[in-house]
Amino acid sequence: MTEDKKDTAPQAENEEVKAQEIKEEVKAQEIKEEAPAPETEAKAEKPESKAAKKESKKEEKKKAPKKPSLEDEMAALNDRYLRLCAEYDNFRRRSQKEKDNLYGDVKAEAVKQFLPVYDNLERALAQSTEDEAYRRGVEMIMTQFISTLEKLGVERIESQGEKFDPSFHNAVMHVDDEEKGENEIVEVFQQGFRLGDKIIRFAMVKVAN
Repeated sequence: MTEDKKDTAPQAENEEVKAQEIKEEVKAQEIKEEAPAPETEAKAEKPESKAAKKESKKEEKKKAPKKPSLEDEMAALNDRYLRLCAEYDNFRRRSQKEKDNLYGDVKAEAVKQFLPVYDNLERALAQSTEDEAYRRGVEMIMTQFISTLEKLGVERIESQGEKFDPSFHNAVMHVDDEEKGENEIVEVFQQGFRLGDKIIRFAMVKVAN
């Protein structure tokens, strides 16, 4: 009787172990059935990722700078062309002005070198002489000289009897004379000349009062 009890005890334990293993296998199978398949989850995620990509592309398009149209490019080129034309026109005018100023300076300097000849002719005419042929000859030379200066655009500065103007005259003497007006030029020692607005030589004068 005792031996039978000893034999049945191990068998009972084995049966309990097997029953526990079966329960665990059943439980594991239930867990597998309840868990979603990985492929199904991946498929479910795909539509969401595509939508996200589309939205991302839309945002990138919005943020990306707009490509200029052909009309915009043509307008920009036309504006650049007009600016270049304006700059060239300004450069041409400035160059022409500088050229004219340089030409005027050179001409004024050349005329200035001939003014002593005018002074000598003027002194010769101021001298009294009984030789009329000589006097007429000097007068003809003076007339021709003045005509040549006028052709070059050179003018004599009117001074005798005029009011003193420091822009044209150089006062070297001053005299009080009640018969003359204030700052009136009463005598011209040396004739002045100008070329347009440029003074070649100031007139040297005597001023009254």
